[in-house]
Amino acid sequence: MNDVKKAVMTNWRWVMCAMLFFATTVNYMDRQVLSLTFKEFIQPEFHWTDSDYGTITGVFSIAYAIFCLFAGKFIDWMGTKKGYLWAIIVWSLGAVMHAGCGWVTENIVGLESKAELLQATGDIVSSIAMVSVYLFLACRLILGLGEAGNFPAAIKVTAEYFPKKDRAFATALFNAGASVGALAAPATIPLLAKSLGWEWAFIIIGALGFLWAGIWIFVYDKPTESAHVNEAELEYIQQDDKDAPKVEAKEEKQMSFKEAFKHKQTWSFAFGKFMTDGVWWFFLFWAPAYFQDQYGIKASDPQGIALIFTLYAIVTVVSLFGGYLPKIFVEKKGMEPYAGRMRAMLIFAFFPLFALFAQPLGGVYGPWAVAIIIGIVGAAHQSWSANIFSTTGDMFPKSAVATITGIGAMAGGVGSFLINKGSGMLFDHAANLGEAFQFMGFSGKPAGYMIIFCICAVAYLIGWSVMKTLVPKYSPVIVK
Repeated sequence: MNDVKKAVMTNWRWVMCAMLFFATTVNYMDRQVLSLTFKEFIQPEFHWTDSDYGTITGVFSIAYAIFCLFAGKFIDWMGTKKGYLWAIIVWSLGAVMHAGCGWVTENIVGLESKAELLQATGDIVSSIAMVSVYLFLACRLILGLGEAGNFPAAIKVTAEYFPKKDRAFATALFNAGASVGALAAPATIPLLAKSLGWEWAFIIIGALGFLWAGIWIFVYDKPTESAHVNEAELEYIQQDDKDAPKVEAKEEKQMSFKEAFKHKQTWSFAFGKFMTDGVWWFFLFWAPAYFQDQYGIKASDPQGIALIFTLYAIVTVVSLFGGYLPKIFVEKKGMEPYAGRMRAMLIFAFFPLFALFAQPLGGVYGPWAVAIIIGIVGAAHQSWSANIFSTTGDMFPKSAVATITGIGAMAGGVGSFLINKGSGMLFDHAANLGEAFQFMGFSGKPAGYMIIFCICAVAYLIGWSVMKTLVPKYSPVIVK
């Protein structure tokens, strides 16, 4: 290993990490176009309720969950290069297709312009809402089908290009693309929607994925086949293989779903994702609506852009440390990687408790207090996420990583469906009851938000406790 360090080493693995970062950035921008155009542009045009929006985001989550179950197997079967390529092409197509929903709705309900959609009254309003919801659902299904491949493919690339001790940091770096995408989105999407129309926001952001796909074709190859990876870098990447030659020899054998679900490590990862993914998706989908509901601040207002931008700026900057913390535990404290990762995740699990104070402090100090608190919670989630993803590479052979990641993503999608659909129903119910709906000193829709914030606050500690119970210490899985 000392000889490797002394050699002039290429750094192509970081180019791969950069590609994963940009793919994840595009992924989250595509996902966020709807949330940033919903309240101000789409809801008035199609006459949606919060429950309608909750249905769309919830069904997207559950469909994404189902697709994730098979996306991992697809990536393992198709191979990283072709599998990732197909994934981003499909989700970019789904993103662009959203732009046609208004035109199709007009033709189905017999109207001639967007103005007629906006001015509609009576029974036709229900028809507009129903038709448009189904059309958006169809587009979201295609978006979810492609997006389901992103993280299984990205985690597989990370397992291929980085030794175990570096994977959490590499994952944190590419996973920061989720934060950067969420950061870039409020600075661009509302302005695009306001100046060009919400349809162009979907088209322009969706087209970025096709650009990435064109670059991916030329830059990716497996480390052992890449002309950009020299012997020193390859030896660095494969340093773990020297310690486990028997495992590596059997690594190419695929793991079936039946076999995967026999292992506690699979259930541990899946439960951690189930409990926590929905927190991130709730804030991703509902934060712009929250600021408009609670403070009357639209996503396209300068203050609305600043609030969402600040929120995700906190997430982006702070979460980078999340992937580095277990590296400190491993290299400075001498801990085994899984133990260091779990200790880091326990630390991150306490930060979402700040969500308990979002509503109370928001009432005293205004929306900026809420944006800062949600930013802290989001940063904790991204730090947690980088490490929980890396546990699959710690304990499963590379040939099974995408499959296990897909199972975990499916579990996370189920949790996200429950919180998004449940939130929409809860907010409509709370708004209808008004002062009669009370929770912890809040009434009406603010009480509904407080309930969801409480759920988000404790989700990580529950998830960590169950994970630690199922897999108390490092226990690698061998495919026989």
